[in-house]
Amino acid sequence: MIKSLLLSFFTFLSVLHFAQTYEIQYTSSYNGKIQPNQNHVIVWVNETENYILNSKIKDQKNEYPFEISKIEKPSNTIISYGFLKPGEIISTSDAQSIGKQSFEFTDKTKKILGYNCKQAVTKINSNTIEIWYTNDLKLKGGPSSLGINSGLVLEIERNGNSATTATSLKKIKKSGIENIINKPTTTIDLLSYKDLLWKSRFTTLKVFENEIINFSDQSKSDENIKRFANGTIILKKIKFPEISQGENIFIQLKQQSNGDAYDRTGTVFFIPENKSQSFFDGLEKGVKTLPAYENGNGKQYFGVISTENYQPTVELMRFFTAFGINKFNNLELKDKTWQTVSPFRQDITELKPSLSGKEIWVGTFIGNYDKGGHKVSLDITIHNSDQIVHTNKKVIPLFNTTNIMEMAGQDYATMFDNDKGILVEFNLEKDLKNAQLRYITTGHGGWENGDEFIPKENSIFLDEKKIFSFTPWRTDCGSYRLYNPASGNFPDGLSSSDLSRSNWCPGTITNPNYIQLGDLKAGKHTIQVKIPQGKTEGTSFSAWNISGVLLGSE
Repeated sequence: MIKSLLLSFFTFLSVLHFAQTYEIQYTSSYNGKIQPNQNHVIVWVNETENYILNSKIKDQKNEYPFEISKIEKPSNTIISYGFLKPGEIISTSDAQSIGKQSFEFTDKTKKILGYNCKQAVTKINSNTIEIWYTNDLKLKGGPSSLGINSGLVLEIERNGNSATTATSLKKIKKSGIENIINKPTTTIDLLSYKDLLWKSRFTTLKVFENEIINFSDQSKSDENIKRFANGTIILKKIKFPEISQGENIFIQLKQQSNGDAYDRTGTVFFIPENKSQSFFDGLEKGVKTLPAYENGNGKQYFGVISTENYQPTVELMRFFTAFGINKFNNLELKDKTWQTVSPFRQDITELKPSLSGKEIWVGTFIGNYDKGGHKVSLDITIHNSDQIVHTNKKVIPLFNTTNIMEMAGQDYATMFDNDKGILVEFNLEKDLKNAQLRYITTGHGGWENGDEFIPKENSIFLDEKKIFSFTPWRTDCGSYRLYNPASGNFPDGLSSSDLSRSNWCPGTITNPNYIQLGDLKAGKHTIQVKIPQGKTEGTSFSAWNISGVLLGSE
């Protein structure tokens, strides 16, 4: 009887010891200075499992998404829990990575919170990582999975300057983890887990998914996508959420050839509808219903400049398709493995004032005469960020000479063939501070004397005074050879896609220039752009696609 009671007592003691949990708080520092207002790492550790979280998660005050890691012992399996939004939890497991860790153990020692610690060192992605661990508590754990096979990690230091150090350690009766992980979880593979967790950190507006942009009288609009100009323009109405000053906006287009072998002008744009007339009217009723611009050469250029009752399209991103990417990857060359998709991605945060809270037509144009054409997918993403580069609160469209309705009769931008170039008058109702011109320019004329291959100075005039001039030119086109399987090879050993061009390359984006205009007073102003456009030779001619919007704050 006594023997049985003693056995039960010692069993009870062993269970108590087995279940003893410690809570450790870790504090971050840099060059010995503690980082202010930090969200401390919290670790709950016992002999069977560790939980790694932070103080806001512990207090259930953390914003979504957030993540908790659990390490099961003795298998050293990492269970990751991703809290994407209220009621939606995903999880994945990793039983391999801890066992693959490798450390060099040194003779150095020090005390942390009164515990004797030893040092171990490893290298991760060119970073030197030092861990300080103790065996005094006969436990294994730490603020990450790093080094926990050695003991209880009380400090991790990276490159001798960035440290995460235990600043408190106490016994607790109960962690309360069951109050946090309190919903069923969906278990998925590790890569899918990382992808879903990453995507939950920002807002994605899906615009197009594998849509065809081609030239065909069979291209018709449907309930989701509108198609114009024989299918070379696609449009979709997109509702943007309210976007705060601390959020950044990115646009991403993925493009492949679906039959067209050539490099083509492409643009992603939106249609302002603040005036009585818009570019959308021209799409539905014909380009000649839009305001005409004349420079004295006898031609009319429809819908390219802002007027009292009309604003041109705003260019989100100018891109150029590569020569036949993906569709023509069967054209093999030795030691060349062709890319299968052209990824175009650009920060467009400066256009936020025209997007935030608005429902607008977003479109993509690729100039081509091919029935197969091109395949595109387009996303717009909105990210919380501490980086604030653009603080403008105003976007005023001024001009866009890209003939988006080319296949519906809109003429090429040849208006730079005389000294007037393009001239826009605009009226400011209020003073505009820190004004900038967001200016995109590319030269075209695809023969040896065309402006595509001849550097030409662009000059910008504000109120008849030259304020900026430069020669837009790209010399890096050869860097994108692997995106251009159908690019022809010349006797001199170059490919067509290698050649330097007037501010563009096949398979690339053309970045905007931000031209400082200073503070502008309320009232009427003019912006003029002059370019010495090359002369026509036979049926060959040059043209310049330029777009400009005015940025600033009232």
